[in-house]
Amino acid sequence: MFSGNTEEITPEVRERIALLLGREPRGLRRVAVQRDDGEPRVIQVASLVADKPFPTLFWLVDPELNYALDQLEASGLIGVLQRAVDQDTALQTAMRKDHEKHIALRNRLMTAHDRRRLQELGFYHTLQNRGIGGIENAVRVRCLHTWYAAHLVVSNSIGRQVDQHWSDLP
Repeated sequence: MFSGNTEEITPEVRERIALLLGREPRGLRRVAVQRDDGEPRVIQVASLVADKPFPTLFWLVDPELNYALDQLEASGLIGVLQRAVDQDTALQTAMRKDHEKHIALRNRLMTAHDRRRLQELGFYHTLQNRGIGGIENAVRVRCLHTWYAAHLVVSNSIGRQVDQHWSDLP
C-alpha cells in the first residue's frame, strides 16, 4: 500500500520531472514511484491545481513505460480490454472497487486546504465521483497510462490485465 513520499522534491528532482514531462509540473506533490535507478516513474499530483479540480492523482513520467503504453493503445488494446470488461461482471466489480479505493486514497492524500477550497468552489462532490484518471464511468477503460500509473502505486484490475498482456507476448 502506498505510504507517501518516496523522494523529496528538490530543485533537481523538479527539473528532472519537468524534462520528462516536457513542461513545468503543476500541482506536483511527490514522486510516488521510482525506477530502480532512482529516476521518477510516477508522480503524485494535487487534487486542486490553479483553483481547478485535478482528478488524476498519479501521473506516469517514465518515458519508456509511456512509449510501451502508447504502443498498446495504438494496437487497439483498450478496445480488447473494454470488450472483456463488458462481458465479465467480476471484472466490472473489480474495476468499481479499484475506483472506490482510488477515491479513498485521493481523499487521504488531499491537503486540508485543497479539500476546503474544492468545497468552496463546488467541485468536491464531483471529484468524489471520479476515480482513476478522472473516470466517472467505473467500467470504462480509457487511458492505459492513468490506469497503469495508479497500478504502480496500488495494484488495480486493468493494470494487472496490462501486465498479463505483456507477460503473454512472445
